[in-house]
Amino acid sequence: MRVILAEDSTLLREGLVRLLLEEGHEVPAAVGDATALLAAVAEHRPDVVVADVRMPPTHTDEGLRAALDIRRRWPKTRVLVLSQYVEKRYATELMSGDVEGVGYLLKDRVAQVSDFLDALDRVGAGGAAFDPEVVRQLLARTSHGDPLATLTPRERDVLDHMAQGCTNASVAAQLHVSQSAVEKHINAIFEKLGLSHVTGYSRRVLAVLCYLGS
Repeated sequence: MRVILAEDSTLLREGLVRLLLEEGHEVPAAVGDATALLAAVAEHRPDVVVADVRMPPTHTDEGLRAALDIRRRWPKTRVLVLSQYVEKRYATELMSGDVEGVGYLLKDRVAQVSDFLDALDRVGAGGAAFDPEVVRQLLARTSHGDPLATLTPRERDVLDHMAQGCTNASVAAQLHVSQSAVEKHINAIFEKLGLSHVTGYSRRVLAVLCYLGS
């Protein structure tokens, strides 16, 4: 893959460049601020962008706002946010639409280099890679507390089976209920978790990540 990095820490940036090159990826640009990131994406049109959230000049949310801009202007470019922080306002926007080819990892929770590389591969292939803690914080913010605590025992059973990768038909068969009943439970889960506004399969992904992070 062709990967552009945006990270204001020189040591981390150069370390990631070396890691990616060793893994066989191309790194046409590695930059330290959001303005340079947008210019590099416009020039090189990479497969994936790996961006920090807080970069110069204000060190607040420049990287995440640039990531959203990239998603709008170059929708074929995948975006993996790698940060120490959950920047809630723009992270919610990033995760409210189609999350295919989108990821958000917390630096302090990436336990192994292989975890980062696996996430990069998933995002590059059009999948999603979200730290469950990111999802938990965002849903807790929008739902005023722990949203999982509002689920009924049956809804938690359904969500547990969803987390195991079961289809609606499989969940219905294992819980001995109709598929329409499962669909009603899933819609209730999305409503209680504050995911009704999220489109398509993205809701299912985020609901499962919230559950896994509990």
